[in-house]
Amino acid sequence: MFRDRYDIVVIGGGHAGCEAALAGARMGCRTLLLTLGVDATALMPCNPSIGGPAKGHLVREISALGGEQARAADASTLMLRWLNTSKGVAVRALRAQCDPVRYAGHYRTLLYTQTNLDLHQDEVVELLTEGGRVRGVLSRHGSRYGARSVVLCSGTYLGGRVHVGEAAFSSGPMGQTSADRLLDSLAALGLRQGRMRTDTSPRLNLDTIDLASAVPQRSEEEPLCFDIWGEKRVHRSDYACWFSRTTERTHAILERNIHRSPLTTGALDTRGPRYCPSIEDKFLRFPDRRTHPIVFEPVSSDTKEVYVQNFSTSLPYDVQVEMVRSLPGCADAKIIRPGYGIEYVYLSPDQLAPSLESRELRGLFCAGQVNGTSGYEEAAAQGLLAGVNAALSAKGDPPVVLSRSDGYLGVLVDDLTTKSTEEPYRMLTSRCEHRLLMRYDNADRRLSPLARRLGLIGDGRWAELERRWEREDREVARLESARIVPSEGTECLCAAFGSEAPREPATAAAFLRRRGVTYRLIEALVPPEVPLEPEEAFYVETSLRYAGYLEKEARLAERMTGMDGVLIPDGFDYESLEGLSSEGRQKLVRFRPRSLGGALRISGVTPADVQLLAVVLKRMGRTPDRGCAR
Repeated sequence: MFRDRYDIVVIGGGHAGCEAALAGARMGCRTLLLTLGVDATALMPCNPSIGGPAKGHLVREISALGGEQARAADASTLMLRWLNTSKGVAVRALRAQCDPVRYAGHYRTLLYTQTNLDLHQDEVVELLTEGGRVRGVLSRHGSRYGARSVVLCSGTYLGGRVHVGEAAFSSGPMGQTSADRLLDSLAALGLRQGRMRTDTSPRLNLDTIDLASAVPQRSEEEPLCFDIWGEKRVHRSDYACWFSRTTERTHAILERNIHRSPLTTGALDTRGPRYCPSIEDKFLRFPDRRTHPIVFEPVSSDTKEVYVQNFSTSLPYDVQVEMVRSLPGCADAKIIRPGYGIEYVYLSPDQLAPSLESRELRGLFCAGQVNGTSGYEEAAAQGLLAGVNAALSAKGDPPVVLSRSDGYLGVLVDDLTTKSTEEPYRMLTSRCEHRLLMRYDNADRRLSPLARRLGLIGDGRWAELERRWEREDREVARLESARIVPSEGTECLCAAFGSEAPREPATAAAFLRRRGVTYRLIEALVPPEVPLEPEEAFYVETSLRYAGYLEKEARLAERMTGMDGVLIPDGFDYESLEGLSSEGRQKLVRFRPRSLGGALRISGVTPADVQLLAVVLKRMGRTPDRGCAR
């Protein structure tokens, strides 16, 4: 007998679990969020920041899809900066330094007050299944909860084991309880598991650090925010992150003590994040580099904790103290929380469909670090998609599947489900072949119509978006017809903006495409009736300046979408298909791609393999389904 029945049960209250639970409840499904600790929801155990290259794009896409992370970041921002502004419009993104207490508090308030959502502290110890489908969960307290869909968001808690030098013990992040009892249930269901690790930095007492030799970096002076509908503001001028470097003495301490690291003793032999290596990883991989950059990041105005970015470690505590005191200005520094390495269980993500539903167990969705990813943003984005599809599954509706040209979230999920991963996966702009189409500034145009259809964007916000799009489109059309002619006034304005004046008449759009010409100059030459907001002006300038490139990229994306639209039937018999390469056959059997496009992206599957599949599918009379399933 079930104690209670829900449409959706979400396991875990981290970034993925919070987004999944909120999405499910907002779509009208009765939802239960079960977490090991209510006070540890949306915890930030590592660097207290949100955004950055690719990650900031994900945050913006979460906002466009009606998710919450952008608003949580805005509610807790201490410092906000643009990154990659010199590298092109495709990769520029915001990064915020956040107060983790206020960030978590924003989520917790919503979890307590959201209609259709129950929040309960308990540990899930077993998935209850019947006929190849999940039917509910069993908790440590003995409660059985029925569910049409279950979303697993276990983070680093599943089989969590913490290492600080020679000391090793079962634990979740930051001293939280680990979740070990669920492992046996997952193994009994035949779900393939692996182990990964991540490391975190020591947190120091601010009053014991002298920051005089460090270089401060403060917030941008322009009003900014993550959320598409948020209130832009200039953030605190008295808050700064402080840039410094390790020293030769730090290097010498590492040389003397590296043999005590769990990475060299063999106690910790799982793979860590490639793009966020520990200080030991840096020492072992780059022995010739005598110093490394670090950042002192004050955690909150309500605490004295300082997070030392780029200094994560699992070395013994006594070595950590010695290393910390070798840093500039840290001769008397005191550690409040030591750094540690944590290894945990993840489930191979190639067992998932592009909807993030398990191929082996219907109704089970997985999101976050349990899928092998790293980062708050990657987790939250997956949680939102998993929550949406769990709700659609509970209602008997088809899932949302995002293509690689729909957004960074589409790339993230496609990489995980078609290529899998054996090390913590981090979202990078370089992973996205259509990044000019998937800019930070157009996330709303790409994804908000979908969120509107799902019921995740209300009437007021939708009307605001439509008004914004109308203003932008009207300005693009105006500049394509407005003409700029050579004159003394034109020359004076161009000189004032540091641009070369036109020698012959041209449309404002054509003139904007010239080197050194900005929208602000165009605005001065041919003023609009109503000035645009900075974000609107940026979209207009980008749309016109890169129009040719955008059209070319759109054609390429459409061709790839065409291949993604040629679906491969479930249960397709690759074993009996003659002509496939040996490796291609093995990979196709393992990954079970949804489409020809997915097959082509699997490492080891050759173009000849895909061509053969295309011929066979054509003979079978499959009709291409153009575009992503929404």
